[in-house]
Amino acid sequence: MTDSPQVVSGPEGIVIAADALRVGQLVALPTETVYGLGADASNPDAVAEIFRVKGRPTNHPLIVHLADASVMGEWAAEVSTEAQALADAFWPGPLTLLVRRAASVGDWVTGGRDTVGLRVPGDENALELLRVFAGGIAAPSANRFGKVSPTSAAHVVADLGSDVAVVLDGGVCAVGVESTIVDVSNEEVVVLRLGGVSVEALADVLGFRPRVEQARAAVGEAVAPGMLAAHYAPAAKVILCSSDEVVAVAVELLSHDAEVEADAPSDGSARVVGVLAPHSLEGLPFEVIELEPAGEGVDYAHALYARLRQADRLGITDLLCIPPLPAGMGAAVLDRLERAAAAG
Repeated sequence: MTDSPQVVSGPEGIVIAADALRVGQLVALPTETVYGLGADASNPDAVAEIFRVKGRPTNHPLIVHLADASVMGEWAAEVSTEAQALADAFWPGPLTLLVRRAASVGDWVTGGRDTVGLRVPGDENALELLRVFAGGIAAPSANRFGKVSPTSAAHVVADLGSDVAVVLDGGVCAVGVESTIVDVSNEEVVVLRLGGVSVEALADVLGFRPRVEQARAAVGEAVAPGMLAAHYAPAAKVILCSSDEVVAVAVELLSHDAEVEADAPSDGSARVVGVLAPHSLEGLPFEVIELEPAGEGVDYAHALYARLRQADRLGITDLLCIPPLPAGMGAAVLDRLERAAAAG
């Protein structure tokens, strides 16, 4: 076995990836949100490899990716009026619908639950792979469990190496954070994970604003991906700050580190403070590494995971993050930063 997966692209690469899925291998596929670690959703042994490679608990459910909304009935026991309206409005796109599963859907995909998450991705490479493969692809993010999601083929290779057989390179993901997950399995429509479709956009289609589930689940309790209290975490400790307090927090961290170094020999583990913010800041201590500003809303979402990975490459130990305005896509970014901070 080589140290690296086979990286492919274009029509020929899609055929190679589809063939790999058919023989039970894992394929990393691009979507508009993040890269997914895909397996044939009907093959329990292949899906088991997803959990092994990611280090993901087997009772943590997966999302099944479909080529077209017309096959939703093959996976769902029933499709409500609200589910159909949302599928019509946002598929292909960054929306996952949690529905009552059909009898043929196996526990290996649902974590033993009676619901299944379904999505038609909005990336043409992913859609063509689904068409050529002609089946459902179970695919969480293509990274180790709980860590920062990948938004490029290079991220997947760096994270998983030869644990994935084929990486379909579709470039950098357009959205940059995971899909919004909406539970339409009961009478009440509930947003379980904020993501690529805003709550405001959902409300425009539904005619009402759905409730957003703010609970943070423990491992084994989550009914859908992305609900864990601690998730999406870089090696750096993420600390949420406002723009008014970030300079003071940075000074305090550096001052504390200086006091420790004065009392003990340096062991090479000095604190490195970084800042991620929507816009450039003034007054930061010269020792602080200011990452390129991420912008607001959709721009912050697109840049988020790449910036978190950059922080790790630069050896940043404490990353002070100023969230974007918490509206639209900014709400999804804030959610990811809060979960990353909880992991620290």
